[in-house]
Amino acid sequence: MRKIYSNAASALDGVVRDDMSVAVGGFGLCGIPELLIDALQATGARGLTVISNNAGVDGVGLGKLLATRQIRKMIASYVGENAEFERQLLAGELEVDLTPQGTLAEKLRAGGAGIPAFYTRTGVGTPIAKGKEEREIGGSRYLLEHAITADLALVKAWKADRAGNLVYRRTARNFNPMVASAGTCTVAEVEEIVEVGELDPDQIHTPGIFVQRLILNEAPVKRIEQRTVRQA
Repeated sequence: MRKIYSNAASALDGVVRDDMSVAVGGFGLCGIPELLIDALQATGARGLTVISNNAGVDGVGLGKLLATRQIRKMIASYVGENAEFERQLLAGELEVDLTPQGTLAEKLRAGGAGIPAFYTRTGVGTPIAKGKEEREIGGSRYLLEHAITADLALVKAWKADRAGNLVYRRTARNFNPMVASAGTCTVAEVEEIVEVGELDPDQIHTPGIFVQRLILNEAPVKRIEQRTVRQA
């Protein structure tokens, strides 16, 4: 099976459609698949349900898709630094499912592992619990949370081999592993592609069985949402 594609546009060819669900790795602007997000925007697909920790910032990352109104619903942990995300949410123009960060990570992990649902204490007694099954276990109250899977998963990794095995680097190993396993079709953007056998098996974070397509981004832009420096 050919997994390496020449560019982001070709890697998304035939897998993007209106009204699909898309899970996207990253935390803020760290570890986001920037080329794949740009290519998704360029498809013009609309009515998207996007699952991601947040939506980047205005004009960067998923913020671009909010600006072009291609996202119908966001499943995220927080609004973050994105003013347009906040505006659309408060204006009722965007459906938003705010999910506690750890719960969102576990919903994605469970989806990738084939676990349909799980119980968690997070959210008990808060608006998060509205409409959810609640159960007492061992003297504590728990909410039933359902797993998440997505039609398409877009992730960023440091290194891959031709079989699609992925290695993440430092804090870019955030939501990316869980997102990669939860997609029906997973496309990875990586900084280096090596031959099969060159990666230490003990260092592989996402097995290639979860990854269907790869693209190379040798010069990613590694942004910081809020840069704070000491006065000289």
